Amino acid sequence: QMQLEESGGGSVQAGGSLRLSCVASGLTYRSNCMGWFRQGAGKAREGVAVITGGGGRTYYADSVKGRFTISQDNVKNALYLQMHSLEPEDSATYSCAALRPLRSCLVRGPLEVETFDIWGQGTQVTVSS
Repeated sequence: QMQLEESGGGSVQAGGSLRLSCVASGLTYRSNCMGWFRQGAGKAREGVAVITGGGGRTYYADSVKGRFTISQDNVKNALYLQMHSLEPEDSATYSCAALRPLRSCLVRGPLEVETFDIWGQGTQVTVSS
């Protein structure tokens, strides 16, 4: 069973930057897609950014386009989220997610929470104004 562990969260002021990392372990296959999701206080979990396994396609929520960049390092089994121009509205617990073997993120929608099966514990991001 794949396991995911996030790191890199913290507290920053508005306009600041953070880089989140997610390392996958227990791998016996490569997920076709991996993504970052977030859940703010009192809010539903939402998709932030997704990347296909080959890195050929990326998908972003409208609220983060132009500010966040998702990337991956297949050698290190790592997923990253570079966040710039952070806003208080970006404050949330950020989790990385992966798919079970042979599943695709393009059927239901890459940013849909229900698309993904495997989740990390999350890392907290707090942006102050």
